[in-house]
Amino acid sequence: MSLPLHFLRPAAQGFAAGLLLAIAGCGGSSTPPSETDSPAVVAPPAQNAPKTEALVRSETVMAGTAMAKRSARPGPLVAFAPVPAGEAYPQGYQDEQREQYQALADNPIHSVAEAPLSTFSADVDTGAYANVRRLLNQGRLPPEGAVQLEEMVNYFPYDYALPTDGSPFGVTTELAPSPWNPHTRLLRIGIKASDRAVTELAPANLVFLVDVSGSMDRREGLPLVKSTLKLLVDQLREQDRVSLVVYAGESLVVLEPTSGREKAKIRTAIDQLTAGGSTAGASGIELAYQMAQQAFIPKGINRILLATDGDFNVGISDFDSLKQMAVDKRKTGVSLTTLGFGVDNYNEHLMEQLADAGDGNYAYIDNLREARKVLVDQLGSTLAVVAKNVKLQVEFNPAQVSEYRLLGYENRALKREDFSNDKVDAGEVGAGHTVTALYEIVPKGEKGWLEPLRYGKPGADVSAKNGEMAMLRVRYQSPEGGNSRLIERPILKGETGKLSAASDDLRFAAAVAAFSQQLKDGRYTGDFSLKDTEALARGARGDDQFGLRGEFVQLVELAQSLRASTASNQQPNDNRIE
Repeated sequence: MSLPLHFLRPAAQGFAAGLLLAIAGCGGSSTPPSETDSPAVVAPPAQNAPKTEALVRSETVMAGTAMAKRSARPGPLVAFAPVPAGEAYPQGYQDEQREQYQALADNPIHSVAEAPLSTFSADVDTGAYANVRRLLNQGRLPPEGAVQLEEMVNYFPYDYALPTDGSPFGVTTELAPSPWNPHTRLLRIGIKASDRAVTELAPANLVFLVDVSGSMDRREGLPLVKSTLKLLVDQLREQDRVSLVVYAGESLVVLEPTSGREKAKIRTAIDQLTAGGSTAGASGIELAYQMAQQAFIPKGINRILLATDGDFNVGISDFDSLKQMAVDKRKTGVSLTTLGFGVDNYNEHLMEQLADAGDGNYAYIDNLREARKVLVDQLGSTLAVVAKNVKLQVEFNPAQVSEYRLLGYENRALKREDFSNDKVDAGEVGAGHTVTALYEIVPKGEKGWLEPLRYGKPGADVSAKNGEMAMLRVRYQSPEGGNSRLIERPILKGETGKLSAASDDLRFAAAVAAFSQQLKDGRYTGDFSLKDTEALARGARGDDQFGLRGEFVQLVELAQSLRASTASNQQPNDNRIE
């Protein structure tokens, strides 16, 4: 890592200065450190000064040794490209394609007679959509693991009812014909949390934790991180506190807790960050939690914002250990939000799960417009939690529904008994956040996916509830904890006769759900094409205040072109010369 010496604590300044003198006199020696040596923090003699040959050689040894250590660790998250010989993340360094995603099978189809209950944790993450957008804009169809349907759908704002009964949520439901299957219906469930203006938020103790390793030395990495954080600095109030911690081969405190009124000082600290070296992400997270505890605000917002590509390669780098660290630290009252940056080596799986374990949220930042959306327009949602451990459960009426499948939320499924167990962790919902869930259901008497049972036993007598299609339950805890509370709402049978008569919100959410499935295997969307999805989304744009829905239509068009090009390239060339 290369940081100006004045960013280091006094003890570290002497260490780094001594190390530079030692390197300058090392001649042609390039003896690597032992396996137990910690990678050193190296600073150039002056800001923006060119690296000496000895300094580059030293960084190469440290980065190469760190990579070798990590590649020796078994596990599903290991996927590495070697550092080029004689270089250590040089200017413009490009990794091999080694992005990491969690491959999840679609939720199964359930028979209501056998499994009438569907239970899952709320999810307000939106990173998958921005990441898919980035891949499509690069001219690449996304890998299946990058497409998470619920994050695609939840990226967009919807016109849901606000709470009116003192609970933190308003509940909206709607039913309409499915656009891709004439025998099924789409059930949309939406909950919206009460909103808060930034000026109404509790005092915030924020720790900016920034990855300044060599893999962030690219336009989509540290430069975009710096611009993003400065957008947030503009929103700070006098009562807010900000610390800045960085990590590469080692982790360092660049800025002690500083009042939000000292914006120039905070911006200066951000502006002078530079990238280089290996990636000791775990030690950076540990130091960030220490800084958060140092400036802890009782009954305030205490949160770490981790900006990284998730490519940890020094110290703790296996997924389970990092996740457990976040689980343990959230008990101190400090939450963790992850902001994903970078290309080629991006670790989406780590970013999403680390935020979930740390009681935070996850977003992918692919441009400054997205940064503004997350940290300016939706700052209250990003920082302020109105309810934690939010769980949803739907009980389907077998007199009305024969089969169903939940679209998305594959890694959010909960057991039936988890719904009432307050010790089982679930999602956090911020101020103004919306959560959307879509079910594809088969009404009683319609053709479903499953073969009928020959010896199926009749269900209980539900004739008195024939007007109800399902019962929705939402369970949540207040941010301060305590016993959970329950909201119950029956979902009535009534529906619009045609899809065209449904609300813009339902039709647009259906288009996003169709697109997400089509980018994967399209198992359930049948003959419903990308062109059909484009038409459905185009006709449901409604009042597109921020242009997000119009942008989605353009992404569907782009995906059509990329898929047609891919199919054309796979066709045999009949005019080839033998």
